[in-house]
Amino acid sequence: MNATAPHPPAGPSTTGPSTAANQTAAQAAAQAAARTPGPGGVWRAARLPVAIGLLVVLTGVLVASVAGQPVHGLLNPDAVDPSGSRALARLLRDQGVTVTVVRSSAELARSAPGATVLVARPDELSTAQLRAVRDTAADLVVVAPGQRELTELAPRVELTTLRHRAALREPGCALPAAQVAGPAELAGERYRAPGGIECYADDGGAALVQVVDQVDGAGRTVIVLGAPEPLTNGELADRGNAALALRLLGTKPTLLWYRPGPEPSDAAPRTLGELVPPGWRWAAVQLALAAVLAAVWRARRLGPVVHEPLPVVVRAVEAVEGRARLYRRAAARGHAADILRAATRARLAPLLGLGRPDGEQAIAPEALVDAVAARTGRAPAGVTELLYGAAPADERAMVELADRLDECEREVLRT
Repeated sequence: MNATAPHPPAGPSTTGPSTAANQTAAQAAAQAAARTPGPGGVWRAARLPVAIGLLVVLTGVLVASVAGQPVHGLLNPDAVDPSGSRALARLLRDQGVTVTVVRSSAELARSAPGATVLVARPDELSTAQLRAVRDTAADLVVVAPGQRELTELAPRVELTTLRHRAALREPGCALPAAQVAGPAELAGERYRAPGGIECYADDGGAALVQVVDQVDGAGRTVIVLGAPEPLTNGELADRGNAALALRLLGTKPTLLWYRPGPEPSDAAPRTLGELVPPGWRWAAVQLALAAVLAAVWRARRLGPVVHEPLPVVVRAVEAVEGRARLYRRAAARGHAADILRAATRARLAPLLGLGRPDGEQAIAPEALVDAVAARTGRAPAGVTELLYGAAPADERAMVELADRLDECEREVLRT
């Protein structure tokens, strides 16, 4: 038995009423000081509202700055940046030319007769929009078209060179606009126009060509310019660019600056799956497969076992005694007997050379009974009743069963 050490006698208390009152007052003061936030506490409480306020201010400044920025865009008649064309549009208006920005094919068809149509960004037009331009009877000035655009707007013109570098050249043609402009440095695409006029030509082709097509029995002029730079704010004042641009676009009293947006379609709306390109679908399938493989790969890596410290260390003997008390309280003698017999069988099997039983391959009862009987000299029926018998009838029988199992195991060890 564990002896309990006697407690030392309690001495006389030295804490008087005044000392207790002082301690109470000190504790109240300490609690009040703890409730009073310091500089760090004030900052932690105020940093979220301050951050939200700064975010709102910065968002307002950003929106204001974006809203106040000038218009940009290549060959945009309202843009003031170097790639825009606001300066050219103003010069044309000063010369009496009405410059109108056209946004749709229907508006172009109504306004085109007797005007010049500038197709500033032909590569951005759909096939239907290109055909709408082709069907007008107005003169056309097309800037840096590709072969697709030439097929619709100027079939007689052929694209020969892409992105040709600039070089100073004489006009070398009879086009009045080029003769007035004089020498110019034109980069960009080069073209050939059999039967037409080719200006600023070199080995790769001409930077400016003019052909005359027949539309509804009447001739109309189509001018193809290989580079947009002569029409931009940044290079309009270089050499003869201004004279060339004004002569190309100011021959008629009205200039239609064609910058269309998305055209309304009569076709049925397409689903999201139809709008997604096939390549993206295969990419999505591959990404999903990769995600599944990554999940399977990582799922097998459970990591080491985490050892969680127990709040109370319980000795093994105490755990056994506690479980025995639970069995006794529940009168679970059959379950307790099965546990004792299974433990004895598990210890006897390796001693008798039968191997160590496990969940997949258990030792046959006949083999274990015969081995124990042969080793100890006991009758097989008695060994069977001892190792595989019925549940004890009462607690006395339970204790006798435990003793008999221990005695059988000792006999096996001795022999």
